[in-house]
Amino acid sequence: MNRLSLSPADPKPVLVVGSVAFDNIITPFASGERILGGSASYAALAASYYAPARLVGVVGHDFDQEHIDRFKAHGIDTEGLQRDESGPTFFWKGQYHENFNRRDTLDIQLNVFETFRPELPGSYKDSPFLMLGNIAPGLQLHVLDALADSKPYTLADTIDLWIDIQKDELLQVVSRVDLFVINDSESEQLTGEKNIILAGQKLLELGTQAAIIKKGEHGAYLFHPEGRFALPAYPVTELRDPTGAGDSFAGALLGYLAAQDDTSFDAIRKAMVYATATASMTVEDFSCDRLESAGSEAIQARFDEILAMTQL
Repeated sequence: MNRLSLSPADPKPVLVVGSVAFDNIITPFASGERILGGSASYAALAASYYAPARLVGVVGHDFDQEHIDRFKAHGIDTEGLQRDESGPTFFWKGQYHENFNRRDTLDIQLNVFETFRPELPGSYKDSPFLMLGNIAPGLQLHVLDALADSKPYTLADTIDLWIDIQKDELLQVVSRVDLFVINDSESEQLTGEKNIILAGQKLLELGTQAAIIKKGEHGAYLFHPEGRFALPAYPVTELRDPTGAGDSFAGALLGYLAAQDDTSFDAIRKAMVYATATASMTVEDFSCDRLESAGSEAIQARFDEILAMTQL
């Protein structure tokens, strides 16, 4: 797997902590059964286009070596991928409706993920960049505590479930991370603000150093002490499965920052363009298939297209 040709040529490693899963996906046009999914899978694969990725998650007795080999083919360090032989891998089944604007969860089986507690190999504890996928806020806090001495630059994601049942713990996470990423409906749910600008400002008041609110096909908005930035989505014409697009966006964004070893306002803005280009690949096929096969040249080409679209 070839990384994007970016300078400097000595990217820092990215530690990704999250779920690894099997998904059953039903869309209006096709379906996929027991396909590779989970926030950590998408995020680590996306990050690997920019920087060395380290993966922490848990799988069950049914997770074959061929899936681990898919990670390794992208240069992903899987030392932190725990195997629990006591049960099967986390499983999720969902159905998308017409235009992909609504998704229903049809089945969810936590399996070994129910008792998952991230364990960081010693070689991971110097990771300068950390992504906390949308696992329980209590687990996110556990990882932050484990890395308190090294203080990595941290991006965290979440889902509506944790806002409902672990809001206090989630607010602690928000106050301790450098970049908090959330979608527009979740930002309203968490902050109580319907207006995206007010919601973004509220997230900064909650303690995160910067926040990105995702609006799906309408792009993403960055809120930062130095200013705001809005970026449209890439105009995808072959939408097959949007699962994992947000995780791919977050992984690619952090991967770019690690590649540059730069977390400034300008670096985050440029990272969002690369992240949008990378995530646009994910939605063009089921599972991680298109993300895996896309290649650095195709991602760079989409980056260039987005720049051309947004520059006067």
